[in-house]
Formats: sequence, C-alpha cells, structure tokens
Amino acid sequence: MNPTARRTALLVPVALLAAAVALVAQRPLHHRAGWQPWLGTVNGVVFWSLAALPLSAALVWLAARRRPGAGAWRRPAALAVMVHGTVPWVWMIMLPGPGAGTAPRRVSLLPLHDLWEILTHGTPVTATVQIIGNLLVFAALGYVAPLRFPALASAWRVLALGAACSVLVETAQYVLWLDRVSSVDDVLLNAAGAGLAALASRRRWGR
Repeated sequence: MNPTARRTALLVPVALLAAAVALVAQRPLHHRAGWQPWLGTVNGVVFWSLAALPLSAALVWLAARRRPGAGAWRRPAALAVMVHGTVPWVWMIMLPGPGAGTAPRRVSLLPLHDLWEILTHGTPVTATVQIIGNLLVFAALGYVAPLRFPALASAWRVLALGAACSVLVETAQYVLWLDRVSSVDDVLLNAAGAGLAALASRRRWGR
C-alpha cells in the first residue's frame, strides 16, 4: 500500500472516532425529537462534517487512481478541502434562530457598526468567536480557489468572490426569515477572510 492510500485508510477510523467524540462531548442530540437536532444544530453540523471526511477521502483516492501520475491527487484534494472548509461554516450561519418566521427581519447596513458594538459591549470571548468565525467562513475558498482555478489567481478577485458569496448568504438569511441579522459587517469580515487566505496561498499560485 502506497503512502497516500495508507493515509487515506487511516483517516476513516480517525474521522469516525472524532465524529463520535464531538457528538458525545456536546451532549447527546437524542434529547430532542425529530430531525432538527441532527440537521439544525451546531452539534449536528460538527457530527456530519466529521462523518463525511472518510467519504471525501475515498473520493479523492478514486479520482487520483483514475489519473495516475505525480500530483494526480492534488486537484481532487483541493476541491475536497474547499468544500469541507466552507460548507460547514455556511451551514452553521444558516441555522435558524429561536424566532425564525416570527421575529422581525433585521438588516444592518452601517459599516463597522455591529463590529464596534461587539468589541465595546460584548465579552472578549464573544467578540473573538464572532470575528474569527466570520473570517473563516470563506477562508478555505479563498485559499484554494486561486490554486484550483487560474482565473481567480488574484487577491482582489478572491476578495470580490468572498464578498459576493457573503452577500448571497446574508440575503438568504433575510429572505428565509431565519431570525438572524443580515449585516454588512459580516460581508466585510467574510470577504477579508477570503482575501487573507488567498494571500497566504500566493506562493503556490500557478504551480
């Protein structure tokens, strides 16, 4: 068994074990009935994201087998990283709040207002989680997109891509009435995270 296949095989039990630990550590989901605990909670997002890792690893391995040669695994692996690094974050920020469908829709269009409120009135933990979380939403997309798609090998283009994706998410939050604030500050942080991640991968562009 070659080293790549060995690492892929080892990833399966490790990912499944991590998924089980994540499920147990954050309290069992079966205390709440129906599908909502499994699909509509952060616990559920963590569980399914980890549980899907073995399938992604297997798909990367199969794609690399179809095109043997040095570096055949890089493109499918890049796509897998982009998906796994983006979908769970988007899933989490699209989770409905307690007043979904009933609470008034909220929009914040004043730049840096929400960020200032968090920094001045929120706890340090809340501010850190909010800011870092928003920076990471499209970070994987920003890191991998210039490597996978040569037309996006520009920090400004990735910044625009991150902003466009964030606008779509914030608009969806408003249209679907998810009891979340559609904020321009979220767009700014999401786009900044994508742009910074693109700069981090800049040395590898074009390879």
